[in-house]
Amino acid sequence: MIDLLPGIHSTTSALTAERMRLDVIGQNIANANTARGLDGRPYQRQQVVFETVLQQRMGLPGSLPLQSVHVSHIQKDLRPPKMVYDPGNPYANEQGMVAMPNINTYEEMVDLIAASRSFEANLAVMKNARALAMQELSIGKRM
Repeated sequence: MIDLLPGIHSTTSALTAERMRLDVIGQNIANANTARGLDGRPYQRQQVVFETVLQQRMGLPGSLPLQSVHVSHIQKDLRPPKMVYDPGNPYANEQGMVAMPNINTYEEMVDLIAASRSFEANLAVMKNARALAMQELSIGKRM
């Protein structure tokens, strides 16, 4: 069978991975001021770790391997929480200090823009591959 959309699998996997990255960044921004999570501690920033997987084409000797990207795991950032003076907060200690997530919203916004641009680039590849496949099919009709 002829593959009219070569590379579509790697683009699809990259789109899925970037969508997961966008979701995690959104969670980080949403919880930037969460003093207590379900575990009783301040929210910890999370990061997506990507992994490239090389897959060999089946039965074709000498062919180039297909590359796909997937999320290896989501890891918590090891930065310690920042201490904020807020004596009126119910989670404040005896000195009036509250442990808050050490999330820099500017850093998260930069990551969000980078992930968004990467998603858009992969989407453009997908649209161009579709247009190319349509042209290939129209060439076949004329013959």
